[in-house]
Order: sequence, then C-alpha cells, then structure tokens
Amino acid sequence: MINDDTIVAIATASGMGAISIVRLSGKDALEIALKITKKQNLKPRLATLSKVYDKSDDLIDEALIIYFKNPHSFTGEDIVEFQCHGGIAITNLILETCLAYNARLANPGEFSQRAYLNEKIDLSQAFAISKLIEAKSANAVKLLAKQLKGELKEFVEEIRKDLLFILAYVEVSIDYAEEDLPQDIFEQIKTKIDNITLKLNNTLDSSKRREGLIDGFKVAIVGKPNVGKSSLLNKLLNTNRAIVSSIAGTTRDTIEENINIGTHIIKIVDTAGIREASDEIEQIGIQKSKEAIDEADIVLALFDNSREFDREDEQITELISNTKKQIITILNKCDLQNKFDRTKINKVDIELSIEKSLEKSSLKPLVDALENILNTNNSSDDLTLVSKNQIIAVQDTLSEINQSKLLLETGELEFFAHHINEALQNISKITRPYENDQMLDVMFGEFCLGK
Repeated sequence: MINDDTIVAIATASGMGAISIVRLSGKDALEIALKITKKQNLKPRLATLSKVYDKSDDLIDEALIIYFKNPHSFTGEDIVEFQCHGGIAITNLILETCLAYNARLANPGEFSQRAYLNEKIDLSQAFAISKLIEAKSANAVKLLAKQLKGELKEFVEEIRKDLLFILAYVEVSIDYAEEDLPQDIFEQIKTKIDNITLKLNNTLDSSKRREGLIDGFKVAIVGKPNVGKSSLLNKLLNTNRAIVSSIAGTTRDTIEENINIGTHIIKIVDTAGIREASDEIEQIGIQKSKEAIDEADIVLALFDNSREFDREDEQITELISNTKKQIITILNKCDLQNKFDRTKINKVDIELSIEKSLEKSSLKPLVDALENILNTNNSSDDLTLVSKNQIIAVQDTLSEINQSKLLLETGELEFFAHHINEALQNISKITRPYENDQMLDVMFGEFCLGK
C-alpha cells in the first residue's frame, strides 16, 4: 500500500560537486516547492531558474527547479527536483526546508518502491536500477540498461501469456467438457510447453555463462606451494600485494583483488598452495582454496616447469578435471631446466617465466586469453538473468513445467493445471505477482461459454 505522505531525499552522492539534486515526491510536492521558491506555479517538465528560500525566508541558493506532474513521473506521483549548487551545506539546507514543510525523509529505495506500486516499473526494472548504480563495467551497464528498458519484462510476459493460454484451456476442458473446444487444443498445449521449456533452458544456460558480468567475474589462481601464484598476482596487479617467499605455506588464506581486463572487471583470487598439510591453519587455507575453485568462473592452474610432476600436481589436475569451470593451464618457470612431464596434464595453454619477467607486458598472452574468454561469455545476445532470485524463479518454473508434462499425457488435468499455476506464480516473481483474474480474463475472453 502506498503512503499518501510526501517524501524527500538527496538524490546525488554526498560530498563536493558541481551540482546536487534534492528530490520530492508525493501529493504535496508541488505545494512545498512553490513555498520554497515563492513561485505562483511551475510548468511541468520545464527547467525553471529560481531563488530558493528556507522557512524563515532566508535565501539559500539559486537553483533549477523541474516539476514532473503525475502520472508522468518516475514514481507516478508529483515529483519536484531541486538542482542546486553542489556541496553538503546547501543540499542539507534545502532538504531541511522540505522537512520543515512536512515532507518526510524517504526510506532507502522508497522512490523505486512507489514507482513499482504505481506500476511505473516492475521488479526486474527496480532491480536493474539498483544494480546499475553499482555497475563496475561497461558491459554490465549495457546489460542492465536492457533490463531497465523492459527486455526481461517482455520475456516474462511472453512466458506468462503462453502459460495463461494453457491454464485457461485446461480449466475449460475440466469445467466445460461438453463445450466445443478446438480439436487440436492438446497438441497446441504440448507445442507451447516445449517452446517454453526451450526458452527457459536457453536463458538459464546463457545466464550461468555470464554470471559474473554484474559483480565481476572471479578468477582463482591454484597450484601447489611455490609454483608462483603470488608472483603472478603481484605481476597482474603491478604491485607487491602478496608476500612472496620460498617457504612453502607462506600464503595461508585467499587474497582477493579487482583488476581490469579489457572492458571487464575481474576479481582475482590468490589461493593457498594445495598440498597435504598438518598445520590446522594451513589446512583451513587449503580448504578455502578448494572453495575458491568452486566459486570461480575461470581457474588459472599453475604448474612448475623446473620440478617433477608429483602428488601435489596430481591433486591440482584432479580438482580441475572434476569442474566445469573454464581452465587456463599455465606452465611457469620456463626459463629454468625442464623437469616437468607435460603428458601428465591435458594441455599447456601458456608458458611463462613470471619472476624473471620484469614487465607486466610479459603476461600479455595470459591477459589476452582471459579477455577472449570474458568476451566470449559476453558475446551472446541471449537474455541474461542478473540475480540469484531471477535464476531461482526460472529454475522453479522449469521444475513445475517438467512435472506437468507426464500428467498431461495421462490426462490428469487437475494435477496438470496445479503445476502450470505454480509455474505461473514462479515466473511472475521476476516482474509482478500473478493474479488469478488474469486467467479468468483469458477464459471468458476467448470462449463462448454461455451458449
């Protein structure tokens, strides 16, 4: 339920800047703005330069005032924006004046909440707004902009429309079995179910490939002790972030840092060397290394050219062979005498001499390989789900649809309708909750049931 009070908040980041924005929304927004500006009226969607006064009629600033009349605003309510000179003091004075005229300080996300409740945006667009502010890469911005424009909303509406069609016809078949229904109706239903299943599976596959696009892809560096993991991290960062030592077990915890690879931001994780450890703390570090592999999008597996393949290397190969993650296999210390048996691993993608190389440019083959994988993950134009909740909603929808298929074949229409209704509820969690009236509209809009 929407409160009828008027809310106010500072819409720009705190601190110094050229411009700050204070935003009012609600039934009294225009009235409060007229009191602060001492104007008789404000023309909608026209930037008006005006002096701004506090409640004691003292001049605060000269600002641009823009009035958005309901329902043609972000929240669907009257909105007034004060675009004043940047600075904490000026912005707070305008905010305090709005509060003095009985506006209320907005809760976090309340402007977007009102936009949703007034059906100006759906849940997918609200989430896109939140994530767009936090976006760390150009690719993330472009993807979220598509959701903000309504791409995911359109996708969900297509699925909902087909599910409503299926549910409506099945309900009619149950309740009005004697009516003249299309002869091929069950073939149509089967076709629609197959198409829905294909769309949802494709969307899930695409989303899982691009899961790190919003918050940054995670890259884990793994290998046995002293293979050069920390040296590789330091070289990629161009700083001595990790301690480098010849003593095995120096890195006892995972170290995470963000770096740019092309247009992508990745979170690179230096893990503890994987080996049999008696030290309890070191064992915890090794376990965290294994967890880092599970959480990573890409794994950099390092091996030492100057040492023979041993049980510790074998552990690494077993870990990477049992994962579906994308793997880049790196053979380090190639400037030293070769003792490593390459036949023990599937392939060597890149050869390096990390410590001998003084320039970060020596890592260009690795950087290019990473960028190629990241670009490939981002090259598809398929729809992408950008949150765990969206992915779970699609997975749950698929589960219900898959359970319904056998029931349709066996003619158990009541149970079939139950699973289709659950599928509708689940897919609707992405945008806007499903209401049963929508199904009734389809039923009574497409069938002549009163003859």
